[in-house]
Amino acid sequence: MKQSKGQLEALISEAIIKFEKEHMGRGPSEVKSFVMGDLILVRLKGVLTPAEQQLVKNDEGRRLIKQVRENLIENSKSMLAALVKDIAGRKMVSLHTDISTKTGERVIIFVLDKKLEG
Repeated sequence: MKQSKGQLEALISEAIIKFEKEHMGRGPSEVKSFVMGDLILVRLKGVLTPAEQQLVKNDEGRRLIKQVRENLIENSKSMLAALVKDIAGRKMVSLHTDISTKTGERVIIFVLDKKLEG
């Protein structure tokens, strides 16, 4: 059975929450996913751990958090590609991400090989 856009977005959000808990150490406080053509945009709120919240108080700590989070995602790209393939049935062409040490939000953008919406 074909899933609606809303169902697909909910499944992606649930999978990202599980990924965050299992591979990043804790889940975000909120996740919202958006399917737009050949893009999936995921916005995560409340991703900083209590230790990271202490580190963001200075420039070196902010740089360290960004570097560690970037490396963790880079090392998990194949897992995230498999997650997208399983849920959306599309191949991930590229992944882009950034974290705000000011707001504790992260965005992940998946670029797919084909559009998801009709």
